[in-house]
Amino acid sequence: MKKTKNNYINVIYNSKDRPYTKYPSKLIKYLIKRYELNKGSSILDFGCGRGEFLECFVNNGLVGFGTDQSDFVNQYSKNIKFKSSDFEKEGIPFPDNYFDYVFSKSVIEHFYNPEKFGNEVYRVLKPGGKLITMCPAWEFNYKMFYDDYTHRTPFSKISLSDFLLINGFVNVECEYFRQLPIIWKFKILILFSELTRLFFPNFLKKRSKWVRFSKEIMLLSSSNKPFD
Repeated sequence: MKKTKNNYINVIYNSKDRPYTKYPSKLIKYLIKRYELNKGSSILDFGCGRGEFLECFVNNGLVGFGTDQSDFVNQYSKNIKFKSSDFEKEGIPFPDNYFDYVFSKSVIEHFYNPEKFGNEVYRVLKPGGKLITMCPAWEFNYKMFYDDYTHRTPFSKISLSDFLLINGFVNVECEYFRQLPIIWKFKILILFSELTRLFFPNFLKKRSKWVRFSKEIMLLSSSNKPFD
């Protein structure tokens, strides 16, 4: 069988086609404030990819750990503790009850069996630890979801909530999330974003981030590992 020469990160997320932006810094600062993540606490970025989100956690005072199938992150950041792993075969390469927080963005939808993700994250979180997960909302992305051929399992707001509950997490909250920092600050703009989603043609997504991220809505969830 022919071995693939390139991996997902350096083909799909190479810096030429997907240049680094200020968005990771804005998102991570928002999440830290919203979920009151404490400085000095440990956080695992599961599926850390290029590492720019994890780098921002570190720059804001958290102790960053990363794991991914690719070690591309080593080209980007030297400030994190990284372990490469073929997750579906090896699991998360860290001990039980190890992290205060686990973060994953655009990862869970890549698994045929996301239950293993739930089990492994539950295992490595400390009792009371928090999981923050982001993934595409199937309801708003179904026409383009499989444009990424590595996507395996779509999630809706209901199914992601149920998934977390079935895997033993508590305090589950799940919402639609627009990747538009100005909306996080001025909530009234959600109305204009929704009007954009409904009435602006799709071809404008390539020309306007406002249009693109008004239409390509994400799911944002938070949950905790119980103390018992």
